[in-house]
Order: sequence, then structure tokens, then C-alpha cells
Amino acid sequence: MPNPELIKTNDGSDTLLSLEYGEHYHSTFGAIQESRHVFIEAGLRKCHQAALTVFEVGLGTGLNAYLTLLETRKTHQSINYIAIEKHPISEEIWERLNYSELLPDSDPALFRMIHKAAWNVEVQITDQFSILKLRSGLLEVDYFGLPLFDLVYFDAFSPEKQPELWETPVFDQLSDHSNAGAMVVTYCAKGIVRRSIIEAGYVAERIPGPPGKREMLRGTKSKNQLLKS
Repeated sequence: MPNPELIKTNDGSDTLLSLEYGEHYHSTFGAIQESRHVFIEAGLRKCHQAALTVFEVGLGTGLNAYLTLLETRKTHQSINYIAIEKHPISEEIWERLNYSELLPDSDPALFRMIHKAAWNVEVQITDQFSILKLRSGLLEVDYFGLPLFDLVYFDAFSPEKQPELWETPVFDQLSDHSNAGAMVVTYCAKGIVRRSIIEAGYVAERIPGPPGKREMLRGTKSKNQLLKS
């Protein structure tokens, strides 16, 4: 797989352009502001548990994981972070990403620790944040032995590029391996994705999206499984 290209987005933060899929890892309107809006503000900040498990579909640049780690310094939540990635970016690439230069209360050492963490084993990064990076695609994930999820960051490439990842059976598996009341958040608000989320037993809502996108989706796992089709 060819190395992605480094691209500067409108808020000054970096993203990558996948040459395989012809799609950016983050919004060109602003990588940091998109990740904050979709995954932190619409997802993590709606979870008030003292301890929770976050599952990320697509570790990518590591930005979502890094923002989540930094958030634990404010909330003092204990987060068990699980991220899958089939094609990890190289150290040559992630060392050039400028997130640590732009984020307040940033700690470049922690960003490096996320990327340098060994694959397929849980690594404790701070007292409040551990990460398990799985070298796997979403369709190949073995959920056996993983803790139930409280929050899913669904950050795959778009349905146009990876349609098989946005279908109901995928969200069924995520729902089945999530606690009651768990949430899934994604930048994509397409009707086909909303229907897949609903069919998997989530209550779906369209909410305002980040700059450049009118809407995004958030699903909450129904506590009444009779609602699940």
C-alpha cells in the first residue's frame, strides 16, 4: 500500500490523503476541529461513566486516540481504548503530523507512545488511558475476549469507498458487543448508514456536523431489545 500524502487542512492541522482510496483521513475543512466535534464533543463528552471502553474503527493518524487521552486529563475518566487498523502509517509519516504543536495542553511524548505501542497487546499509556491496537480490518475483528464497548468511534473511509463496512451486519456486531446505552458516532449522515444503525438496534439521530458538513450521526443502543429488527 503506497504511503499517504501529508495535507494541510483549513484549521492548520494535518491530514493524510490515502492514495489507495483517493480520500482524506480527516476533513480538509479542519482535521482537529472535525475530530473534536464528531468524536469528543458528540461522543466522549456524552459518556459520564468513571470508566469506559472506547472502540475506534480506523486508528489512522492517531488523532482521535490522542484527543481522547488528552480529554482524560480533564475528566479523570479511566479509558480502555481499542483501535483497529489494517494499514498502519509509518513512523516517518506520523512523526511529521503537527497535532502536538497545535493542541493546548499537548504532550508530544504521549502522541509518540500511542504510535509506538506494540500491536495486539494492551499498553498502559497513562494512569487513566490504556490502548489495545489491533492489526485488523473491521470485517476480520475477533470480538471474543474484548470488553463490551461503551462508545464506538466509527471513522472508516466513506460508504462510497468502503461500502461493505457500513452495512447492517457490521453494526449488528458492534451492537451485540456493546453495553446497553452504548453510543456509536460517525461523521457520515447518509440515509443508508442511518438505516443500518437503526436496523442494528440503535436509536439514531442526526445532529449538527463539524465545519463543512451539515450533519453527522449518533446512535444510542436501545435498552429495549424488542426495538431491534
